[in-house]
Amino acid sequence: MNVALTINGESTSIDAREGEHLAAALRRNGYTGVKCGCDGGDCGASTILIDDEATMACGMPATDAEGSSIETIAALGTQNDLHPIQQAFVDNFAVQCGFCIPGMILQTKELLDENPDPTEAEVREAIDDIVCRCTGYQKPVEAIMDAAGRMRGERVATDGGSTTSAASRGRMDCCGGVTDE
Repeated sequence: MNVALTINGESTSIDAREGEHLAAALRRNGYTGVKCGCDGGDCGASTILIDDEATMACGMPATDAEGSSIETIAALGTQNDLHPIQQAFVDNFAVQCGFCIPGMILQTKELLDENPDPTEAEVREAIDDIVCRCTGYQKPVEAIMDAAGRMRGERVATDGGSTTSAASRGRMDCCGGVTDE
């Protein structure tokens, strides 16, 4: 069946199979920045924004998204023009394997849209449903605090206190992984 959606700003429809979760349907329809780690809403890797709310797409039937506006990691920035959140993740070495990072970045976007100046405790609470086996969470927390400052227009010190430019340490692809350029 076809499910009418707005995905990353474009009106479209996706083919959804009977009983299929939204994450699987999105991936099968070419939106591979959506990760599937558990197929049950337990790990947070499938987090996307649905009508500006962070939602685990693997725990939601695709048909329930009918008429919704969806943002995946690809909506935020491009490889050559990263969103400040993505750039902060790169600059703060918060990307390891990259599997949970798209969901973590989208969860961060929701947090910073609602609260542009979160405390460290609020940041930790916002990402506590996303399982990250590589980073130990400290680097993502630093990245999120950095991103909040950037989005408020503050120059933020990273890398031991030296202020860095937005393009100083590499590029992130649209799915959250880092590439060399």
